[in-house]
Amino acid sequence: MFCGLIFHGRYRRRLCAMRNSDKADRIFSGNFVTKVGYLMKFDKIKNKGQARLFENQYLEMLTKTHPLVIWGMYIPLIVYMLYYSVARLGFGGWRVFLTFIGAMLFWTFFEYLMHRFVFHMVSENARMQHFIYILHGNHHEYPRDKERLFMPPVPSLILAAVIFGLFYLLLQENAFPFFPGFLLGYLIYGTMHYAIHAWHPPFKWMKPVWRNHHLHHYKDEEMGFGVSSSFWDLVFGTRFDLDKEKEDKEKVQSLMFEKKQKAK
Repeated sequence: MFCGLIFHGRYRRRLCAMRNSDKADRIFSGNFVTKVGYLMKFDKIKNKGQARLFENQYLEMLTKTHPLVIWGMYIPLIVYMLYYSVARLGFGGWRVFLTFIGAMLFWTFFEYLMHRFVFHMVSENARMQHFIYILHGNHHEYPRDKERLFMPPVPSLILAAVIFGLFYLLLQENAFPFFPGFLLGYLIYGTMHYAIHAWHPPFKWMKPVWRNHHLHHYKDEEMGFGVSSSFWDLVFGTRFDLDKEKEDKEKVQSLMFEKKQKAK
């Protein structure tokens, strides 16, 4: 077994690769490992406060948002692009509907890939490590920080413009009904993520999704990458076996937002 430690700022990443491990992504060259699996670890999970990502107060302010801000920003765009698809491009209702639904399903795959291979990426470059911490690592260290569960407006809009541009290159005019479905998938994902950290599952059939994400936080960051759906975890073998995993209620509670105590 090969293990290494990379320290950066307030968090620690442990790199481990095992020849017989099903979890680790690895490519063997002779007796050497040229690509390793990864595990994000912190010396201590913070149950209060939030990470300071930038010294500049204005940049720091731009890293925070509320879910309703992002919904309010994208819903008009979703409605307009669907309207444009029908009224200006002349697409039929079924074509728009099926493209829209297909894009929502595609989002779940995109979400899985981003969470697994970007948010939990390992790099020996200090700047890249800091970028990953800003992007996602701070959430693992401060899971109760409710202001950083959605990407804030400015970087979100920039990224959305880039993604739409890529979709347009690939799909041409079909990008107009496709992108709204993709955006709604993102909004549902962000809201699900917020709900998982805010409340207990409202329905029994939703509990596996909640537990999959809880275990991702406190049991194994190499597993349970799906947030809005655990389908792709099942496909790629990264879903927890929930029948065998015991629920640690104390650790689950530590991941949930603190409830304000009512004044007596």
